[in-house]
Amino acid sequence: MSERALPRELPNPGWGPLSALPGNPLMWVLILSEMLVFSAFFALYAAERVGATALFDASQRQLDPLVGGLNTLVLLTSGLCVALAVEAVSAARLRRARQWLGGAMALGVLFGVIKGIEYADKFAAGITPETNAFFGFYYGLTAFHFAHVLFGLALLALVTWRTSRENVETAAAFWHMVDLIWILLYPLLYLLR
Repeated sequence: MSERALPRELPNPGWGPLSALPGNPLMWVLILSEMLVFSAFFALYAAERVGATALFDASQRQLDPLVGGLNTLVLLTSGLCVALAVEAVSAARLRRARQWLGGAMALGVLFGVIKGIEYADKFAAGITPETNAFFGFYYGLTAFHFAHVLFGLALLALVTWRTSRENVETAAAFWHMVDLIWILLYPLLYLLR
């Protein structure tokens, strides 16, 4: 498809403060609700950790922070690709935007492959969600996050097909939420003692 100028979309004044945000305001409603859900899980994790600090510390040492760090690098680089796609579509460079979205999706898939290998290693070592409270949280939080990665990949694929400024900004907003959640999960599960 040839590069063409995209009309500038005007914010819908009926959404109040959400109208000024990039993308569709309904995505921001979803993002805010998901952030509340993750916040509740983080608070529950913190409360459980206080009651079983030694167990959580010992269990946490069984995770590889380098693998978690690699996944952080992969996901943040994917977020950069999405930001560059927004920049490209804003400049009416649709093919370039699709290329950046493709790169973001490839890195999102790589994130999933690394997480799958990590899960397989833990299961091979006999570590399951039933092992203890820490691993219940580890598997629960990372699987819930991964469900968001899968949804985000579907959104990115959709906007690669239906490329417009609003669509790319909407998917980018969700994908950056996925990044933000991982930025909080990584130190919480792998590093903080």
